Order: sequence, then C-alpha cells, then structure tokens
Amino acid sequence: MTLRVGVIGAGYWGPNIVRNLSEAPGAEPVAVADLSEERLERLRKRFPAVRMTRDHHELLDDSKIDAICIATPVGTHRTIAEEAFAAGKHVFVEKPLAGTVADAEAIVRAAERAGKTLMVGHTFVYNPAVVRVKEILEAGGIGRIHYIDSQRVNLGLHQFDINVLWDLGPHDISITLYWLDEEPSWVQCMGACYVQPSIEDVVFLMIGFPSGAIAHAHLSWLAPSKLRTMTVIGSRKMVVYDDVQAVEKVKVYDHGVEKLSGDDLRRSYRAGDIHSPRIDVTEALQLEVRHFVECVRDGTKPRSGGEVGLRVVRVLEAGMRSLRSGGARVAYRPEAVRA
Repeated sequence: MTLRVGVIGAGYWGPNIVRNLSEAPGAEPVAVADLSEERLERLRKRFPAVRMTRDHHELLDDSKIDAICIATPVGTHRTIAEEAFAAGKHVFVEKPLAGTVADAEAIVRAAERAGKTLMVGHTFVYNPAVVRVKEILEAGGIGRIHYIDSQRVNLGLHQFDINVLWDLGPHDISITLYWLDEEPSWVQCMGACYVQPSIEDVVFLMIGFPSGAIAHAHLSWLAPSKLRTMTVIGSRKMVVYDDVQAVEKVKVYDHGVEKLSGDDLRRSYRAGDIHSPRIDVTEALQLEVRHFVECVRDGTKPRSGGEVGLRVVRVLEAGMRSLRSGGARVAYRPEAVRA
C-alpha cells in the first residue's frame, strides 16, 4: 500500500516534507496547496508530477488522498486539522501542534473521533543522536537523572509574531519529555525583549518533574554563535549531545562525585573515560516521515502523537504564564493550582 499524501503549506518547511515524502518507501506526495503562486511555482519545477493548487479544500475533497501534512502558521493548525479529520484523512501537523492548549486538545479530540492517526512534527525525537541518548538513559548506565541543561542560541532569526520560547522552545521541550518520559510538575520562565518590544528574544526556561529532575533551557536569538547542546547529569555518569558537531554528537563522560566527607573536608571526584558511540547519519525528517507511514499502515501509536504534542504546548503555555507573571513558578496544569 502506498500512502498518498497532500501537503498544505509550501513555505519554509513544506518543501522539505514534500522532498522526504518523495524519497520515503511507501509514500507518495500527490498534491500541495499554498496561497502563494510564487511558492507553488518553485515547487512545481522541483516536483513536476505533484499537483499544485491555491485551495487546500481540493486536497481535503480528494478521496484518493489518504493523509494530510499541515505546514502552515500555527494559528491555522486547529481549523485545517479538524477539516482534514472530518474528511477522513490521517494528519501530520508541524510543531507546535497548536498555539493554545485548548486548540491542541481540540485537535487530539478530533483525531480520536475520526479514528485516524495524528502525528506532530517534533523532528528531533527522530534524530539518531537524540534516540541514542534515550537508549543510554533507558539502560540506566548514568544512574538517576539529576538535571538536564540545554542551550539553543544563535544570532537570529527574529520572528515577528512569536517569541523565542515558541520558536525554539518546542525542540528542547520535546527532547526533554522524550528522554525523561514523565510529565512536568511546574514550569518557570524569565526573559527579556531587547530588539523588538513585547517579543522576547532571550528566555531562560526551567521545568520541574515529579522524579526530582530539573530541566533548564537557554533560548536566544541574540547570541554571537550557534550553540545546540544538551547535557544530562546523572548520579553515575554524564551525557552531552551537541547537534552542531559533524561527528561525535554524543559523548558519555564517566565523571561524577565518589565521596564527600564534611568531617575532614575530603572530596573524591571521578574523571574517567569519555566514550562517543557511533551515530547513524540518516536525516531525521526522513525517519520521521517513514514513521508516519508505518503508523498509518500498521495502526500503531506515533512516537510524537497528539498527546505528546499536547504536552509540549502545555509547557509552552505555562512558560508564557510564568513570563507574564514576572518569572513566577507556575503549575504545569492550571487545575493543579485550583485543586
């Protein structure tokens, strides 16, 4: 069975989805919809066999299309997803799932009512390096996870409609939730607007978990160089994931504290070997598209399904509540405060 897919949105990311669908076994991009004739013309030159249209309803009304990929501005996700499910399509939505928890919940409910697959484009949880770290953590070799510290900074690209939390934050949040496999307890976020009024270009996000683990993310459009690092500190070992590195993206440090004695001020630290496991070089988006095809074909639950996407939006919305409250710690779920 070949999954026939229509893509809505041909801006920055849509063409990448079309390309990967054309390369993925068992998938075929058959149509693309976008409001811009200029963008469609560029795609038409690359994929002459794919039908182009400015009306996305043509894709929804086409009974030969099995699934819809939504790569449009986040504010349109709910309406288009609900239309797609009502038309009997499986749906892949680019991250974040929605701009509010209410809209994200509505999309999840629409998928459940339709009995169709809903997958959210959190591409990093398909990144081979991120998956390798997950395997290391699940093996228990680093011990109990104490905290995760991440940096996702560079100079630009400033957005005009969302702040840096909503722009870059979904990556670190989705990776953290994937690694820890638990929902947060609380969220705290501080930031500042230096280039544009009312749009934060730097934020410091903290997330607390029931296990006692804490995650911290430094997100910025205002930094001199591009940094993409995440460090996991365990009770026995430490892991560093550096996405900027061409090789050795993951390193496991046999470093830690062996003994502390306050009586005689003795300190014993361990600085053992550093190991860098081999990492597959397959493009994460290709692996993500293949996973979507497999989930639709087999009726299995996606790694980044609707509930996963909803949790990311919950963290983002909680982060905004904290930002607007001067950096106060807020509950991950607002109802927890009222209970």
